[in-house]
Amino acid sequence: MHPGSDLYDGATYEMFLDAVGNHPAACLNYDPSHFLLQQLDYLQFIQIYGKRIRAFHVKDAEFRPTGRVGVYGGYQSWAGRAGRFRSLGDGQVDFKRVFSLLTEAGYTGWAVLEWECCVKSPEQGAREGAPFIASHIIEATEVAFDDFAGAGTYVARNRRILGLADGDASPRKRAR
Repeated sequence: MHPGSDLYDGATYEMFLDAVGNHPAACLNYDPSHFLLQQLDYLQFIQIYGKRIRAFHVKDAEFRPTGRVGVYGGYQSWAGRAGRFRSLGDGQVDFKRVFSLLTEAGYTGWAVLEWECCVKSPEQGAREGAPFIASHIIEATEVAFDDFAGAGTYVARNRRILGLADGDASPRKRAR
């Protein structure tokens, strides 16, 4: 799912799925930085295709067009482009939402740091990137916040609190 590749967005992926008969092995490597540079909704992509995502490149990017430079880069250096890769947390990708949506989609694979920053050194990118990823990994729960509702009840106590007599299913009459 990279610009310039045969598959670069959901529409071309769906064409591919049609060509391979929706084969279960036709899965995805998700990299939100490329979606951001293409100005595609990288969050909605997870909501649509999340069950097909089997790999995740954690790479940040930013897109800051000007009156001179836009999506195609204008043959500028990486630092001079409107769309450029950044170290984790320095770009515009909403990783809190990305990790949440991937967790909701059932993704349990690796979160692989892919460093391609046009500003920071690879050493600094690695030092900052590994803890960044660790701080975003979600330990999925099997317990709903309201599981207490399925717990046993204290019938006698609840009836007392509600003003119901033992054995009486109707509320007591209140004196006026």
